[in-house]
Amino acid sequence: MKTKISDYLIDFLLEKDINKVFGYIGGAVAHIYHSIDKNKDIEMINCIHEQGAAFAAEGYARISGKSGVTFATSGPGATNLITSIGSCYFDSVPTMFITGQVNTYEYKYDNPVRQIGFQETDIVSIVKPIVKYAVMIDKIENIKYELEKAYFISQNGRKGPVLVDIPMNIQRSEVELNEINSFFDSEEYKEYSSADNVKNFSDVFLSLNESKRPIILIGGGVRLSNASEILLEFVKKYNIPIVYSLMGKDAISEDYEYNFGLIGSYGNRYGNLALANSDLILVLGSRLDTRQTGTNLETFAREAKVIQVDIDKNELGSKIKIDIEINSNVKDFIEILNKKEINIDILPWLEILNSYKERFSSTIGIDKNIKIPNKVVSTISKYLKDEVVSVDVGQHQMWVAQSLATKNNQRVLFSGGMGAMGFALPCAIGACIASQKRTIVIAGDGGIQMNIQELEVIKRRRLPIKIFILNNKNLGMVRQFQELYFDKRYSGTIDDYSVPNLVEIAKAYGLKSRIIKDIKNIEIEFNDIFSNDEPELINIELPVQMTTVEPKLIVNKPIEDMHPFISKNELHSLMVIKPLED
Repeated sequence: MKTKISDYLIDFLLEKDINKVFGYIGGAVAHIYHSIDKNKDIEMINCIHEQGAAFAAEGYARISGKSGVTFATSGPGATNLITSIGSCYFDSVPTMFITGQVNTYEYKYDNPVRQIGFQETDIVSIVKPIVKYAVMIDKIENIKYELEKAYFISQNGRKGPVLVDIPMNIQRSEVELNEINSFFDSEEYKEYSSADNVKNFSDVFLSLNESKRPIILIGGGVRLSNASEILLEFVKKYNIPIVYSLMGKDAISEDYEYNFGLIGSYGNRYGNLALANSDLILVLGSRLDTRQTGTNLETFAREAKVIQVDIDKNELGSKIKIDIEINSNVKDFIEILNKKEINIDILPWLEILNSYKERFSSTIGIDKNIKIPNKVVSTISKYLKDEVVSVDVGQHQMWVAQSLATKNNQRVLFSGGMGAMGFALPCAIGACIASQKRTIVIAGDGGIQMNIQELEVIKRRRLPIKIFILNNKNLGMVRQFQELYFDKRYSGTIDDYSVPNLVEIAKAYGLKSRIIKDIKNIEIEFNDIFSNDEPELINIELPVQMTTVEPKLIVNKPIEDMHPFISKNELHSLMVIKPLED
């Protein structure tokens, strides 16, 4: 019996337990939408912009573990996906982007003209640098093979996005499924190897036993490999201290006694001191980019042995010199590590690290003044249980990374590698649908405006999403750069920039909203906000416009020497390793 290809596509997704998909309708995906509408087992979540739909699919994938699926029409619909595709590529999120395309007989192929069909765009060529796989299916007999291949690739090894472009005449065609080839019967499939290369393990074991000041740097790969629980079991067994990159924030909660926070350019000062003074750094699923190491690579880990574990062999040693490289899924590596017994005495090291944490607070500056934005974020933490927190890009992202106290099993979603403003609101929609519980957005006044139209989806579906806007009425992250490096000229961040009445905009969408101007009363407001699951926008007007992220690593400084600077005498007194001389 023949099956319409658009119907088969939906059946294929359901076989993979994908029953929620995201998109925005257009003529080139009308057949697919019709197939979804006929099938009671799958639901389309219609967003207001294709970028919003794609970020929602990313949030859904990150919480559910399934491949998030987005549908978009040809031309502008497909190109509107690009930022979100890049986000999924850099942050290794399994996603399928399925686009409609003009009929094959209207497609230009190698014809030297610019376009033949209306809205014809070669989206496959455009996105190839930021996907694991992209293909246009222009032959009916390839539909099964290519769908199976794309899905497999999105989930295999280092996860990421794939794009499948399906012309309209292929969508509406019928095919005898039993007569077409499967990817899983092919030689190509057999060439894929899932075996991880866990070599040099005896060297890892020996290094841990010899270490006096070990530390584990947790990256996004810990969550991606579902290794959080077994890693927590391991570190608790030996009281091994941890720090984390931005993408490793939610792998182990702040409830763990020896969690020493964020490291890097905007890290907690105590976290950077811990990393700088270690003699062994076990890096789990982190790229070690310059936002973690600082720009002067010679000063990073200068008296430490570095072990890097990553599923992507291309990341091993790509940024700094690595002493032991392990090409492995992080979970597989930790499972092996947990079978071994390690004999280490690090109590003196833990006492030093605790002294750092007691000396430097994430909510109080070295001038003893409260850092109001960090305090607001810390206060939000007190009202959270296990809600997913979706965070936009800007100063507030760093305040959250520094000061949000995560609970066990709580997820915090950042746009890491792409750093895309406008990420948090639509991502929260997908995360909320996947988790089926209250979800939190923390955004700035700039990023919230970039996909503000998705408020309509929250209202339409009555999603229990609380949207907190830390509003300083400027684009603070770049403005802080301008203060440091560009003569305090605020082009585009304060000058020729403004913020609309966000409360009234939310009301126009039919959402409950409020403004908080007096930070002193914030807990009274929070008691009311968190007493229910109603969707609501909360515009928190920060009392200081010229907000900063502190501490911050200045170009060419070692990670332990952060701005605002403590005295050289104090810094030297905190160092276990030899301090650098100016």
